[in-house]
Amino acid sequence: MHPADRIQKFFIRPFFLTLTIGIPFCIFKGLFGLAAIKAGTPSNPIIAGFGWIVVLWAATDLTMNAIRAASDLLHIPTRLEYCTLAELGRFLHRPMLFLAVDTLISFSIICLMLWSGWIMQLTQTEAYLWYSATTLNLISISLVSLYNEAKRAA
Repeated sequence: MHPADRIQKFFIRPFFLTLTIGIPFCIFKGLFGLAAIKAGTPSNPIIAGFGWIVVLWAATDLTMNAIRAASDLLHIPTRLEYCTLAELGRFLHRPMLFLAVDTLISFSIICLMLWSGWIMQLTQTEAYLWYSATTLNLISISLVSLYNEAKRAA
């Protein structure tokens, strides 16, 4: 196998996709949920309740991503999708569409955290989690784009 093909194959492995997209998105969702809890308790219990739902959603997606990554590393086939929305989409025969919706929601969460000012509510540990998720996500996108352009130029 050509070395470039091995790199491309690595970029599409569930382990890589989980590490660089799935887990960062779960972190964004989870921190958004925690920020909603902080913003809503006790002044607005509806926002706090919404936050708990988002935290549960993030934890479920994180578990699904961990199972996908572990299955990939152990070479065990799995039909489990990366997230709850994609799993719902699988039942409707459109998992990629629902995965794209999850991606839109995750990016919207990032924007909401920034524009609402809720990002300022993060503790130092939470902020480092946010920075780590952002770094993994953005650097991986850049590496894959750089690789694809280098491959196209060759």
